[in-house]
Amino acid sequence: MEKKKFDFSGALAIVLAVLILLIFIPINMIFAYKDKVFDMTPSGQYTLSPITKQLLDDTADKKIDVYFLSQLNDLQEVPKYLPLYHTLTELEKRDNITLTCFDPNKDVDMAKSLDPTGTLSVNPADIFIKCGDVTKKVSFIRCFPTDSNDILMYEGEELIAGAIELCTSGSLPTVYFLTGYGSKTLADYSDYADAIKTDNYTVDELDLNSVEAVPSNTAIVYLVAPEKDISDSDYQKLKAYADNGGAISMILPPCETKGRFKNIEQLLAVFQLGMHYNTVTEKSPLLHPQIQAIAQVLPADITDENDPRLNEILEHFIKVSYPYPSSEATEDLTTDLNAKLQDADSGIYPYVSNTRSFFELTVSGEQIEKYSIIENLTLEQGSSSYTTVSTPMGGDDDTKEVAESLSNEPLIFGFYSYNKQTGAKLYLIGTDDALSNERWTYATTGTRMLTLFSNTWLYNSDIDMGIGAKSNSYDTLTFDDADDASRTIKLFFIIPAVFLIAGLAVWLKRRYA
Repeated sequence: MEKKKFDFSGALAIVLAVLILLIFIPINMIFAYKDKVFDMTPSGQYTLSPITKQLLDDTADKKIDVYFLSQLNDLQEVPKYLPLYHTLTELEKRDNITLTCFDPNKDVDMAKSLDPTGTLSVNPADIFIKCGDVTKKVSFIRCFPTDSNDILMYEGEELIAGAIELCTSGSLPTVYFLTGYGSKTLADYSDYADAIKTDNYTVDELDLNSVEAVPSNTAIVYLVAPEKDISDSDYQKLKAYADNGGAISMILPPCETKGRFKNIEQLLAVFQLGMHYNTVTEKSPLLHPQIQAIAQVLPADITDENDPRLNEILEHFIKVSYPYPSSEATEDLTTDLNAKLQDADSGIYPYVSNTRSFFELTVSGEQIEKYSIIENLTLEQGSSSYTTVSTPMGGDDDTKEVAESLSNEPLIFGFYSYNKQTGAKLYLIGTDDALSNERWTYATTGTRMLTLFSNTWLYNSDIDMGIGAKSNSYDTLTFDDADDASRTIKLFFIIPAVFLIAGLAVWLKRRYA
């Protein structure tokens, strides 16, 4: 008598399926309730890096406040923003860190407490780190850049860790405006100084005569509109600062002071640059700005476009170019500005006003890289006919002769110089109008923006923590041609599918045999 065979395969499959559901569904619910995740991302987007963990351990004795200007669930509901959500929640677990989430449009008082002077520009979803009296802003948009392939990256942990490192150090990097060499003070450039502060700098005045050396917390030294030469002692201090990799911004408008500024010339020579003792005007009306663009500086009694005084004012406004970086250059100060200038609705205009010109002492070499960043224009592209006029101002007989020879010539109104060996950097322009509270105009917004951009080139206030941007890894297959792709598809998909179907057929045949 043939024994009856019992096939448990169907029942076993059902039992296994039920067990899997009974095990994994509750586990998933528990982890979701506890907000617990397993970070399976290739770059660890949902967990803190060892660098950040060590930083948090090292600063565990300091009270740190983290403000997120939105609600956490706003991040949790958008998958691409989950890395920032997990960074913030991991910070919140630390005993010395308090995370506060709020809507700046609703809680205006709290928003104002983070930015009492109104210089940091409080925007929804931004992050503020505060420790003691030091506050640093991390813009939300900077947390999620895209790479060259337009793949979204996560840089929030790098930026937040750098902000914590900076704030717990006790002070922000300081931009110093030198005093004692002219009639103007920081108060004359206060609006521009406020704009600097939005990039997480402190701005203050510095009398070099009162210190033995440039302070160690210095990010950038500004020398603006000097009306006399700097002293021998101050030159030595600035040269020592440059030799140690310091960053200097020299804003040198025309000056009527007789005689040469030999120490300023020596300081420029450290960066292989020189200055002309002149003031430059533009004679062609075609290269003048529209009257509306300079309305801020027009006298109230000028109401007629034919008023001769108007032309005298317009002549001091020169349309310029901001040259793209040379193919040999390693530094780039102008590309972002030129991109904005191409937008007709940007409200940015390419002019300088009341400026002097500069020149190179030598060409760029292996040690010092220097290129022009502001140049005058011809009436027609490709033409060699210039309509600018160089008038001597200040200096001596030698500089006067040089200045008189520069009319109708190509001129440079701005340079950058970078010493690759020491790391020293110089930003140099021949006008302070774009920075001045009283003399800035819409026409000179391009030059003002270039000068603001130069600050982050001179000194980046973001601390490099070495965490970098985190991204998803994407594996790709490259095929020589369509036939190669077809063969690969057959090998990896069609052939296994055939075996699967064949195996299923054999199993069914045996099951019902």
